[in-house]
Amino acid sequence: MKALVVYDSFFGNTEQVARSIGSQFASAESVEVVRVADVKPEQLEGVQVFIVGSPTRAFRPSDATRAFLKNLPAGSLKGVKVAAFDTRINVEDTNSSFLRFMVRLFGYAAQPMANLLKKKGGELVLAPEGFYVKGTEGPLKDGELERAQAWVKPIL
Repeated sequence: MKALVVYDSFFGNTEQVARSIGSQFASAESVEVVRVADVKPEQLEGVQVFIVGSPTRAFRPSDATRAFLKNLPAGSLKGVKVAAFDTRINVEDTNSSFLRFMVRLFGYAAQPMANLLKKKGGELVLAPEGFYVKGTEGPLKDGELERAQAWVKPIL
């Protein structure tokens, strides 16, 4: 099985999650983990599993991630198993009713990424997932890398 995990990361948290997910595949040869700015079109050729991750920025994926997904040709993910994840702050940790309201209104990055992956023909095989960071810059909360590994196991 050929897999590609594409991520964007500002403080290293989303990269850690992407690499943790990538580590779960059978062999290093069967998976590539690549920053969104470094993806080359030929890396998508023959991919059977395509996972995309982004930090949540202003309630949506990073600009680079959104642009990458929007620029994928229509139907280019037909027959490809896809999944999306984000890194985010747990609103319950903030004590901010305004932030809770905004999250209810706009959500996080994973769902719009999953929608774009499906729009490009991908078969969504995992529910969009969020992994929690402490504060704006992180680090990741304890146990999140293990949770990411468990999240991806059903498609291995």
